[in-house]
Amino acid sequence: MTRIDFHTNVGDALLYACRLVRKAYLADQQVVVLAEPARLRTFDELLWTFSPLEFVPHCMADNAEAVQTPIVLTADLERAPHHRVLLNLGAAVPPQFARFERLLEVIGDAPEELASGRERYRFYRDRGYTLNNYRQGG
Repeated sequence: MTRIDFHTNVGDALLYACRLVRKAYLADQQVVVLAEPARLRTFDELLWTFSPLEFVPHCMADNAEAVQTPIVLTADLERAPHHRVLLNLGAAVPPQFARFERLLEVIGDAPEELASGRERYRFYRDRGYTLNNYRQGG
């Protein structure tokens, strides 16, 4: 069964997600990042700039190098080249999340993120998944 970890009270969800994928990369973990196309573009740009002295190798799923790239960004999980860790930055429950060993949900402080995060939490809980919650800050 997929392990599901919620990271809540994170402030800026995309910046927090950058730190998560950097940590995964440094631990030799492959991560697929799922979000809507506009949010993916913003996340891609942030990965290049959030830490000026560090590089987190990443690309879009349709890139020829995606199979060898540790961090892959996609709006469609059918294009995911690996199924170890899924980081969901989208508003909906990922349709194929059960293919992954682990699912990370990052919930920012914006009202719409909190509302959709609560819906996803209930969805997983109601289907019997064990949920781990990592609350940041106070």
